[in-house]
Amino acid sequence: MLAHPFSLLVWQRLCGYKGLLYYPSKLMHGLCCNLRQIELPAETRIGYGLYLGHRRCMVINGDTIIGNNVSLFQFLNIGTDNYTPAIIGDEVYVGPNVSIVENVHIGSKSTIGAGAVVVKDVPPGSTCAGVPAKVLNYNNPGRFIKHRWEVPAK
Repeated sequence: MLAHPFSLLVWQRLCGYKGLLYYPSKLMHGLCCNLRQIELPAETRIGYGLYLGHRRCMVINGDTIIGNNVSLFQFLNIGTDNYTPAIIGDEVYVGPNVSIVENVHIGSKSTIGAGAVVVKDVPPGSTCAGVPAKVLNYNNPGRFIKHRWEVPAK
């Protein structure tokens, strides 16, 4: 069960429910995180359709808000010092080796290139890369996202 690619996200969701499975799910979530070398606190708010590419070496702040259909890749670091987490919109592609620092809002349908250090807000529908990350263009944002999850209507 620990080797299944989606087991981490299953235990992540089960940690949010208080009841009979709370303590076993916290234990299994911790084991999956240790096995995959991912720091993903159970309190992190994650939308539907999160895709963890390669599922290795990620550090995500527990207060971070992640939207629907987001793709995250290896060596990702989303951190903060002042309890002001990042907010990631829907259908965002975050490439490998990216650092997202402090109170940053990443707009929906945007793409962040490999190795970028994001220190300012990213507008919706843009492609950015570099150190520090700068908007490169507004052509074909989100074209790398292949995994889509239909969000149920409210």
